[in-house]
Amino acid sequence: MIKKIIFQLVIFSFLIEKKVFAAESGGMPQLNPEFWVSQIFWLTLTFGLLYVVLSKLILPKISANLESRKSQISDNIEAADKQREESEAKLKEYEEIVLKSKNEAKNIFNEAREKALKDINAKREVLDKQIDEEIKKAEDEIDQLRKSAPVKINKIAIETASELTQKLIGAEVNNSSISAIVDDLSKRNGDKYYGN
Repeated sequence: MIKKIIFQLVIFSFLIEKKVFAAESGGMPQLNPEFWVSQIFWLTLTFGLLYVVLSKLILPKISANLESRKSQISDNIEAADKQREESEAKLKEYEEIVLKSKNEAKNIFNEAREKALKDINAKREVLDKQIDEEIKKAEDEIDQLRKSAPVKINKIAIETASELTQKLIGAEVNNSSISAIVDDLSKRNGDKYYGN
């Protein structure tokens, strides 16, 4: 690199040779060829020292800093990727827990609904049986009343007819003849009233 710089300086000096002689007469000592050797020496020494200082002291520190930053950035990227993977795994686990909870809640709701329906159906069956029993009892009572009603009506009719006759006539009438008349009337008209 130093050789390249020196070569460029030499070429530069030859290109401006004509102007140098003109400037020399004007009082510019740096353009005087007598001082060129010393100027080239100090230029070479200065740029050489600058090159050594830059290449041995400053540039290694800069490259070390760049390498440490590069490794730190790659470490940060790896850590960020790892955290992203962990967060995705946690999110997936969370979604699985939520889905599982929804399914469990749905199952619990379905079981509770089925149990409630079974309880309602069982109670309805019990209630239907009780209602059927009550209806049957009422029908039995109505049938008994229907069957016993003509006998009671006849008995009441006989007693009433006997008392009326006794009050009208003033004498006692034979209950068997009144009973025969009431039985005859009830047989004739009984089908109308009792459905027999």
